[in-house]
Amino acid sequence: MLMTKRKPAGVGEILVEEFMQPLDLTQGELAKAMGVPRKHVNELCNDRRAITADTALMLARVFGNSPDFWLNVQRRNDLWETLHSPERRQRIKRAKPVRPAAA
Repeated sequence: MLMTKRKPAGVGEILVEEFMQPLDLTQGELAKAMGVPRKHVNELCNDRRAITADTALMLARVFGNSPDFWLNVQRRNDLWETLHSPERRQRIKRAKPVRPAAA
């Protein structure tokens, strides 16, 4: 699988720069809108918390976009991190294709 060497924008970067800043939204305001503790939003903004299905659904509801958008941001970062980790790549290389049984 080929991926760029450049790390994709993180959840926090997209959340802050593309959504919160244009709306002049604070972490506290977003937390209130999402119905979560401010710490939850702070961890998202600082890339210390991953987007779960629940969080994706909440963010989609708050910002009027799709949960798939948020899950795809997380997925891109997860794949990039895995493919750029020598230990994890070695583990993946040990996996072998399964051949279908002869009929």
